[in-house]
Amino acid sequence: MELNKFIDHTLLSASATEAEILNLCEEALKYKFYSVCVNGNYVTFARQALGSSDVKVCTVVGFPLGAMSTDAKVFEAKNAIEHGASEIDMVINIGRLKSKNYVEVLKDISAVKRAIGHIPLKVILEISELSKNEIVKACEICIDAKADFVKTSTGFSSSGATLTAVKIMRKTVKDQLKIKASGGIRDAETALKYIEVGVDRIGASSGVAMMTNQTSVLEY
Repeated sequence: MELNKFIDHTLLSASATEAEILNLCEEALKYKFYSVCVNGNYVTFARQALGSSDVKVCTVVGFPLGAMSTDAKVFEAKNAIEHGASEIDMVINIGRLKSKNYVEVLKDISAVKRAIGHIPLKVILEISELSKNEIVKACEICIDAKADFVKTSTGFSSSGATLTAVKIMRKTVKDQLKIKASGGIRDAETALKYIEVGVDRIGASSGVAMMTNQTSVLEY
């Protein structure tokens, strides 16, 4: 099992500098991570830094609150793809979900998915803000909206991924959607626990630390 191929090597800080993004890309090339995940304004920069490598560029849409208009999310997603993004991680409209306005939540996700076509769409649920029933409902909506992944967290809320939430997500989506866990996953041992319960991708800023402490990985 190649842990590096599960990792979206991530830097989404508002203060991230060009030098830090360049370093992120160089690390991704060295360790052959699946992708780098950066804010939209760095998509072109990251794509150029990665050259003709197989490392993909992932970016975030409606981040980190999910509360902007659907039109804004659609534009942001299409613009990112035009500039070299290969995957989109969008934040669900949390307020609409908690209002039980499920039609608007569905429309929001569906509009972005239609706009980007075959490009993988990961929908960030922000599990720290949701009850178990809300996590289940969000997953069901993502299935109906034809998303490709459900993702646990932005990493900018009160807490990140939990194994409990991932188990709920996996039970709900079964094999219809993939799962990305993010937020607070900082070592290889923890990453493997998430993979064991059904995670397909891990978003982390600690990918290098995971790869330089590979004893547990090699024994997996």
